[in-house]
Amino acid sequence: MHRNQEYKTRDGEKLFRDRHHAGRLLSARLRRYVNKPDLLVCALPRGGVVVGFRVAQVLNAPLDVLIVRKLGVPGMKEVAMGAIAPGGIRVLQHDLIDRLGISTQVIDELTAEEARELARRQALYRGDAPALEIRGRTVILVDDGIATGATMWAGAAAIRQQQPKRLVIAVPVAPPTILPELVAQADEIVCVARPTSFFAIGEFYGDFHQVSDEEVRELLRRAAKRIATRSTPAAA
Repeated sequence: MHRNQEYKTRDGEKLFRDRHHAGRLLSARLRRYVNKPDLLVCALPRGGVVVGFRVAQVLNAPLDVLIVRKLGVPGMKEVAMGAIAPGGIRVLQHDLIDRLGISTQVIDELTAEEARELARRQALYRGDAPALEIRGRTVILVDDGIATGATMWAGAAAIRQQQPKRLVIAVPVAPPTILPELVAQADEIVCVARPTSFFAIGEFYGDFHQVSDEEVRELLRRAAKRIATRSTPAAA
């Protein structure tokens, strides 16, 4: 079998045409949450916001952004040795760090650098608006896929810290070996595809372009407008 064959549908297309398509397929697995009054969709930027936008739209739920920053291995930034999230959350892949001999000083310097970027993106995406309330709500935490699990683990820990009633991790694709590690962080995990051979999230998408900050901001604006319109009483 060709290595990429299992990543395609029977008609030869990739599993997901793009992130919007992935969001619609993921929403189908979450239909029981449609119109749930305490529901909140939180998405990890940037790509997860596109998926999360579609999920929130289908479920008729508010959308918020949860900014998590990957701590990339020096010289191999695409490889996560950990991640940080709001609330002082830092998750580290200790086995990888020990194997590569990465010093505490390097980790702390990288953490400080990514913390500055996290703060920049908080201001860029949200402005002066506060984060939506999480305590006591059912939260669906969405990304466009899981590779190492570090960013999702950090995001889930940040949500847990705010005491939701229920936390659901929802992604279009993830390796089956990673998902069991996240069970302790969530009440439920929903995943459309769990391919046994996994190299990178992008190989499952026909279009996996880099999402811009402006695209994230526009989707958040559209989601907020939809909820505001839904909540506005009809004119007498």
